[in-house]
Amino acid sequence: MAAEDQKWSFVVTANRLPVRRVWEGDTAKWVPSPGGLVSALRPVMSGNPDAVWAGWTGVPGPGTEPFEVDGFQCHPVGVSQGELQLFYEGFSNATLWPLFHDALVPPEYHRTWWDAYRTVNQRYAAAVANLAAPGATVWIHDYHLLLVPGLLREARPDLRIGFFLHIPFPARELYIRLPWRAEIINGLLGADLIGLQTPLGADNFCRAVARITGAKTTGKLIQHNGRATQVGAFPIGIDTDRIASLAADPAVQARATEIRQSLGSPATVLLGVDRLDYTKGIEVRLRAFRELLAEGRLSVDDCVLVQIAEPSRSQVTGYAEVRQAVEQLVGDVNGNFGVMGSPVVHYLHQSHPIEELVAMYLIADVMLVTPLRDGMNLVAKEYVACRPDNSGVLVLSEFTGAAQELRTAELINPHDVEGLKSAMEAAAHRPQAEAEPAMRTMRRLVRSNTAQRWAERFLARLEGCE
Repeated sequence: MAAEDQKWSFVVTANRLPVRRVWEGDTAKWVPSPGGLVSALRPVMSGNPDAVWAGWTGVPGPGTEPFEVDGFQCHPVGVSQGELQLFYEGFSNATLWPLFHDALVPPEYHRTWWDAYRTVNQRYAAAVANLAAPGATVWIHDYHLLLVPGLLREARPDLRIGFFLHIPFPARELYIRLPWRAEIINGLLGADLIGLQTPLGADNFCRAVARITGAKTTGKLIQHNGRATQVGAFPIGIDTDRIASLAADPAVQARATEIRQSLGSPATVLLGVDRLDYTKGIEVRLRAFRELLAEGRLSVDDCVLVQIAEPSRSQVTGYAEVRQAVEQLVGDVNGNFGVMGSPVVHYLHQSHPIEELVAMYLIADVMLVTPLRDGMNLVAKEYVACRPDNSGVLVLSEFTGAAQELRTAELINPHDVEGLKSAMEAAAHRPQAEAEPAMRTMRRLVRSNTAQRWAERFLARLEGCE
């Protein structure tokens, strides 16, 4: 049977395939992508002859022939350059992303963006409908593909369909601003099971459904158009074995020692690792750090802040402004408190391999995770997984999904600068013996709720849907 005619009993679809293209000289090759979703689904998909992943390759243009990388069967879905601007940069990341993150910046509503979003979702749904065997299980991921469950249900009512939203679902009062609110809800209700990161996200979704459709909701079971859709909270984890293995790797540990020495071997290293995004609260922590230095509550003689801001969605409206604001703050802190050859803030606007990030986690006495809103935030969990001696303090925003699990972290409200300053100061001065019990509790949770366990729980629940 030709690959394009093959039918699969388990189909995953997300905006991107689980691979990325890298260049070695003049030769391009595909390698597995980093990230929680790929790690979570690897045990289910890698080497499974009945599993396929449909998504975009990351390269604009028509879909290419199916291919296999590291055990993942990949079926490319084409997205043109124009559609990327309207569907991805536009509706996905300038309409849905800000709206679902509490409208921290005003969402934009453009009919041309919506038209492109609907067109691309139809293309994904058609691809999955063609790939799925009779009675197959389909798992759809994230905010780029909110219409796919409903479109797929129309085309293939025989399928078992799951959907997982990796970002927050907003309060009903925010969601109903969306001009296409009913279309999105109806699209999602094509699924048998809808998973969200937190119970609050599940509650918000059910309230929005009741407001918009009038559908009967019993607990987290929604009855609509003669069908039942279950809704549940499934907090995603990380590949703890991989992170712990890297943290124990002598080469990574040697790199950590090298990094700390390059920073001047300070007594305390504070670390932030984020995508450069207005939701991440980078500016908030930099202002708090500046004020702590100005007030003498932290000293440049024994304290440095390392901020990694990985490039992200640079073409989307607003991101250039975020970068400018962050870099101005870094310059202000270093200009006022640094000395020649010894900046107090070490700022890196670049991507790093996971080995380098783990080395950074190892040297961080204080991890700053201060988003204004975040679906989960796996950086917090990665840091915890890298502390085998139970040292270190995690300063964590209450407005992350991770805060619902890592309750012994130093929880803060990122909108309260004074509260954040107090937490940072206390964390920087906390003796290791006092920090150990909180870290030990968080490590136990992170080790038990892994990415693989998350996938197993969701799929087991989906299998039980009537």
